[in-house]
Amino acid sequence: MAFNSLSDFLMMGTHAVYVWSAYGFSALGLIWLVWNTLATRRKTRDTLRKRFLRNRTR
Repeated sequence: MAFNSLSDFLMMGTHAVYVWSAYGFSALGLIWLVWNTLATRRKTRDTLRKRFLRNRTR
């Protein structure tokens, strides 16, 4: 095993700040991508629905 205890694992030797901040930024980036994709999808769906309803009444 590379680490003797959970605290050794969390400290990652002397690289804990770099390692955990990299995981944090990666997680934030993925969360933002999912949120942005869903928001764009919702806006596009609403725009298309309004356009369809507007053209249907003509």
